[in-house]
Amino acid sequence: MSHHLDTPLAAKTGQLYLDDLYVFPGDDSTVFMMDVNSNVNGLHTEPGFHPEARYEFKVHLDGAEYETLTYRVSFGEPDSAGRQAMRLHALTGDQALEDSAAGELVVEGRTGEAASADGTRIWAGRIGDSFYIDLSLLGIVNEAVAHGTAPDLSAWQPARAENSFANTTVDSIVLEISHQHAQLRPGARTGTWAATKLATDAGGWRQINRAGHPMMWPIFWPDDTDFADPANARHPSEDVSAAGKYLADHIAAVVAASGTSDEPQGYGNTVARRLLPDVLPYVVGTPATYGFAAFNGRTMADNAPEAMLSLVTNTAVPSGLSPSVAEHLRDSEFPYVVPE
Repeated sequence: MSHHLDTPLAAKTGQLYLDDLYVFPGDDSTVFMMDVNSNVNGLHTEPGFHPEARYEFKVHLDGAEYETLTYRVSFGEPDSAGRQAMRLHALTGDQALEDSAAGELVVEGRTGEAASADGTRIWAGRIGDSFYIDLSLLGIVNEAVAHGTAPDLSAWQPARAENSFANTTVDSIVLEISHQHAQLRPGARTGTWAATKLATDAGGWRQINRAGHPMMWPIFWPDDTDFADPANARHPSEDVSAAGKYLADHIAAVVAASGTSDEPQGYGNTVARRLLPDVLPYVVGTPATYGFAAFNGRTMADNAPEAMLSLVTNTAVPSGLSPSVAEHLRDSEFPYVVPE
């Protein structure tokens, strides 16, 4: 549930803090992509990926409460050129839940270079960030959600919107799985989340951060500057009991103040059920789209901030930005990103 601007702590250890998660169709394949380590706050200090961390894509099948596929990516220390060794392991069944499980080594490679084996391709490195939003708009909605008031959009001028993430960069992991995969064939109903985990002194692993739906943290927990909320450390199966009422009540208050629903609490409950557990749904082999009407994966072009801000307030919140503002940062061919 992280985002680009988490906290001063995130600025110091951005290698562990997730900025975005994407799931979309590739070339007869499904693409999983996570971004970390944004420099948007101007305090990006540690390049590359943390050599003592794990970066994991967790995949639930057919609405299951727990993941049955985990793709685990790990990195070595950077060499003199800043390149890092990279390893991809796949864990299936009960092993997908276990930090202690080794899994199967699928691919080995280096950052900045594509690596592939048996219907799997992976690339990791620094890219131009294709995420786009004018943060002044987010501030307006933040104010409303925090205080249970109607968002004051009277001064918002979409025609003057500027992309606050223009010319920023992130470290990205792009994983592509062929439709020939036994469990990720066209028609499979999936739910995906990403997690970063750090080795502990005791020999185990501690979950540092996770991401599913976009914009969750900046909308609902923007002032958690000490990063104390337990949402990042828990499993999505705990989300409804831990945060369902919190989300529903905050959304209901905004909607009630705005007069955009005759049953604000009912609307809040409905939205909370859509967003929790915090996993990104996607039907393999179908066009991906993340919009107000439907969530089915997420492409780099999707205007996810506009969709989420509109959903939370139950009214159209125009971002003033279109996918074209970051078109130059997307590619139609693997690895689908534009390396720095």
